[in-house]
Amino acid sequence: MKLRYFSHSSFQITTNAGQVLLIDPFLDDNPTSPVRSDQLHADFIILTHGHGDHLGDGFKIAKRTKSLFICVNELANYVSDKGFQAHNMHIGGGHDFPFGRLQFTIAHHGSMTPEGSYAGEPAGVVLQIDGTTLYHTGDTGLFYDMKLIGEMTPLDYMLLPIGDNFTMGIREAVKAVELAAPKVAIPMHYNTFPVIAADPEEFRARLQAVGRVAKVMAYGEEMEL
Repeated sequence: MKLRYFSHSSFQITTNAGQVLLIDPFLDDNPTSPVRSDQLHADFIILTHGHGDHLGDGFKIAKRTKSLFICVNELANYVSDKGFQAHNMHIGGGHDFPFGRLQFTIAHHGSMTPEGSYAGEPAGVVLQIDGTTLYHTGDTGLFYDMKLIGEMTPLDYMLLPIGDNFTMGIREAVKAVELAAPKVAIPMHYNTFPVIAADPEEFRARLQAVGRVAKVMAYGEEMEL
């Protein structure tokens, strides 16, 4: 299985069977993204919440590639109302998909549609695919239940924000990794805009100082998991 990082909170997962998942595909209006939406295909689009920098270009991609959206109930209803396929879920619930298992977790943030209507609770997502477990926290502040998430489902990779202001900063993100105890932490949601400027190498060094491992992915980088 492969993981590719497009910057901000946008990732692509390609399974061993060739299925393609996109998480929070914010690309065309993202000044740091190395790709545009018309360059990508998706079988599944996972949304952590409805903010424009996470819903992003999901509709553009799904219109071309007939993607299935996976998101919390209210956001899934919004997606369906726009004429797209959606699988409704909610916090704490899991489901087995053709690519593997997906479960939504809590996230401390907000969520609304681009039109300003309520889009349900923000979420993180735990994915179990091809024998690898990955936790994308979504936009969130630090919360102690991250420890419980890691205990219930031991994590190989944790993708978490470090940009501060709207989410955790570096100090809180380091504590989040200590709580969830993934094998590898990957920083996200930083340097897209001046207000969320952060140094991922500082994050990596602080984690190393407490005996944890971070992988800083370059924008556009793909790696084998």
